[in-house]
Amino acid sequence: MKRLALAVPIALAVPGTALAQAYQCRVPDRIELPRPPRQDSTTVRAPVARYTLAVSWSPEFCRSQRGKAANDYQCSGKIGRFGFVLHGLWPEAAKGPPPQWCALEPRPSIEDIRTNLCMTPAPSLLEHEWAKHGSCMAVTPAGYFKVASILWNSLRLPDADKLSRRDGLTAADLRREFVRRNPGFTERSVGLQLSNGGWLRELRLCYDKDFMPTPCPPRGFGPKGAVPLKIWRGL
Repeated sequence: MKRLALAVPIALAVPGTALAQAYQCRVPDRIELPRPPRQDSTTVRAPVARYTLAVSWSPEFCRSQRGKAANDYQCSGKIGRFGFVLHGLWPEAAKGPPPQWCALEPRPSIEDIRTNLCMTPAPSLLEHEWAKHGSCMAVTPAGYFKVASILWNSLRLPDADKLSRRDGLTAADLRREFVRRNPGFTERSVGLQLSNGGWLRELRLCYDKDFMPTPCPPRGFGPKGAVPLKIWRGL
């Protein structure tokens, strides 16, 4: 599969409030490159038909991750406190398994990691996302992270802390609040992933091959609107 230089619609380059989710993020003076990623599944080369932007709710992730070195920046509080963070931008195929593990090199540079650490506060995850997903849609790590950051910075993310205090919160409530803040989306474009017990884990935002919001496929949409939803505040 040929990897192309990617063009993102200018409308998506308008800054939103995604970075406000990184509360007082401070990039450390010294960052070490993580170990090279280990390929955990078979290489798949397929035409890219659409994309998924996976946006994690960090307090839920960190509930079970504190003390683990690989997630130290995200969960320890050493460089800041995080609400929503970017898990990754994933190319998807029209049918069958998604493109993945197209190349392990070139690896992201220290500057690539430094530039994107407040968006994705885990160097090992930045490296993994490039190798598993980005290498199938961009020529360089910097090119992949640029597209991901444009999409990320275009978002106006919900106030999840405020929503968490709403009685009777449902999946539909979160989707409606996201759409209210991001008019280009519909509720069908906002997939959700919940942890055991119905806690918010991720938003799975669906885009077409031109990076415009599109309805999620059934397997990526997640719980229906009436499903009760809980949001962990990290207390």
